[in-house]
Amino acid sequence: MADARKGLLLINTGPGKGKTTAALGTALRAVGNGMKVLVLQFLKGSWHYGELDAVEAFGPNFVLKQMGRGFVKVGGAETDPEDTRLVEAAWAEAREAIYSGEWDMVVLDEINYAISYKMLDPVVVAEALRNRPEMVHVILTGRNAHPLLVEMADTVTEMREVKHAYQKGVLAQRGIEY
Repeated sequence: MADARKGLLLINTGPGKGKTTAALGTALRAVGNGMKVLVLQFLKGSWHYGELDAVEAFGPNFVLKQMGRGFVKVGGAETDPEDTRLVEAAWAEAREAIYSGEWDMVVLDEINYAISYKMLDPVVVAEALRNRPEMVHVILTGRNAHPLLVEMADTVTEMREVKHAYQKGVLAQRGIEY
């Protein structure tokens, strides 16, 4: 029989909306079950998102940190070395948090983008996740999840857009998109 309890690796990916929202919902469930959760947002950083205020109510059991500057230009000379440095610093903090024994769940929001933009090596990430402490749950979000990570994950969910309000000219709405 398979182990009844173990830390899971989950990936929320795909072109549709809701990857971070789904991860935060799982994190909320974990906090409600007495777990300590850390959410590190790899690229978000310049906007104020409603979830930043919401998690403050949970105190030290639910921590959300923005590690980037916001919008990132990628491709050749367009990638700003400062954004790459921030991603590398975020990964160092993420790895330390995963191995610290302090957190039951660590959400690595938008790490898939950082990997697909070649700002972070998927082999290094995979090795750290493969060797993480047994009971730590980790959720990775962002489009274009790397095949190596998809292969090793316990659960992979792909979000698919059927339709979106912006197709009718509706702008991003507070409480829905941010």
